[in-house]
Amino acid sequence: MQVIHAENIRKNFGDFVALDNINIDVKSGDFFGLFGPNGAGKTTILRIMTGQIEPGSGEASVLGTDVKNSVEVKKKIGVVPEYESPPSFLTAEEFLSFVCRVRNIDTKNIEYWLSFFDLSKKKKTLCKDLSKGMRQKLMLASAFIHKPEILFLDEPFINLDPIYQKKVREYLIDYVKNGNTIFLCSHILEIAEKLCNRIAIINNGKIAGNGTLDELRKRKDESLEEIFCRLVEDV
Repeated sequence: MQVIHAENIRKNFGDFVALDNINIDVKSGDFFGLFGPNGAGKTTILRIMTGQIEPGSGEASVLGTDVKNSVEVKKKIGVVPEYESPPSFLTAEEFLSFVCRVRNIDTKNIEYWLSFFDLSKKKKTLCKDLSKGMRQKLMLASAFIHKPEILFLDEPFINLDPIYQKKVREYLIDYVKNGNTIFLCSHILEIAEKLCNRIAIINNGKIAGNGTLDELRKRKDESLEEIFCRLVEDV
């Protein structure tokens, strides 16, 4: 079943064309990865699909809901934006409690996620006094805590040490095995090979390739790095 749909999406910022006729379909249970160089348009797509900004033209939906209905879309998903931190004036525990209140869910899972990310001893610490890695863990916890059907993740492993990169990877793999869906944006190609069953490659606001790794290969021994460079150079 198709759960994420983008058709002929365009987005301009002034005279700059950020997205040019983007078409993406993601099915339930996919671990979908959108990869591209910095500034290629990955974050703009994610912001549109999560109801943070509207497309200039085209149609997009998540779980059958038009992304322009941002309130309903946000109820159904979990999001980890790039470069966003929890509010500095809240403690770690207060931040997750706030997320639970906004989501209208029980706070009983807060301690589980604090423990999962080894933050139990920091739960009374103001977010501004946490390390970058700890703040990233809190952002991940805030996306996971309500058990959404779809996760939208923008560079989710940034600032995480290798131990927690591995732990989060394992959680995400199990999450998808349980029938959920992930839409991940990154420029780290290793993630595609370890996690994604389908990928798209974007450059200059255009989709350069879309499919499984085998579908994107021109020859059997072509590496992902070679695929990426070839497709990016074509747009």
